[in-house]
Amino acid sequence: MSRPARRKADPVLDAAVEIARASAEDVAEVAAHVGEHLGTMTVEDRLVEHRFAATMPGYQGWAWTVTLARVPRGRTATVCEVELLPGDGAILAPEWLPWSERIRPGDVGPGDILPFVADDPRLAPGWEPSGDDELDAVAIGELALARARILSEDGVAEAAQRWYDGAAGPRSASAQAASDPCLSCGYLVPLQGALGQVFGVCTNPWSPDDGRVVAFDHGCGAHSETDVPERPSDWPAPNPLIDEARIDVVSLERPAPADDPAED
Repeated sequence: MSRPARRKADPVLDAAVEIARASAEDVAEVAAHVGEHLGTMTVEDRLVEHRFAATMPGYQGWAWTVTLARVPRGRTATVCEVELLPGDGAILAPEWLPWSERIRPGDVGPGDILPFVADDPRLAPGWEPSGDDELDAVAIGELALARARILSEDGVAEAAQRWYDGAAGPRSASAQAASDPCLSCGYLVPLQGALGQVFGVCTNPWSPDDGRVVAFDHGCGAHSETDVPERPSDWPAPNPLIDEARIDVVSLERPAPADDPAED
């Protein structure tokens, strides 16, 4: 196996430090932003890179890279390009992600509009009138399917998993401390469709989940059928005081015995 040929140093291009610095300062527009000379690297024959430290704030580890070249047997260096390139330890921007992968729940604020996603896997085509009055009445009136798109099976499963694993599920702090689940609470209004098999909406104004979707096995301290357990008072009544040193004598007169009729 042959080793790659080692490129020879180019004395003409290696010595052209000031030409390379002047080119970097011209691109940087502020001469102070071009720092110390960090060295040279031979790219090809008669092609050399000069590197200078970048001293601008926020560009730690970056370097101005100036590429010089010369013609065969030429003694004059020519500037090919000037670039600002990252080096070891450079602060780089995170890898770019499309908005659909970057956005997180809660990022959309008032006035924000998300772009339309034609192939959203969480949605499926909605109901189109079939001409069958009875079938259309059930689909549109009862199931509310008269929309361009509705939740797909993937959309239902994704929402159910997200809700169940979050604060509305059985593993939240309030659910762990509750004595009874939401399923037996009178304030729970079940959802329709597939999600209604597991979730409902809380309507109790005293609950921390009022107006929110909760799982049937979620819970809180405002359950309609639970009560605070009775316990002894923290301030029990004192024992009655009895003054045993004083005695009140009360005389009771006995009624005279009645005459016995048998004695007559």
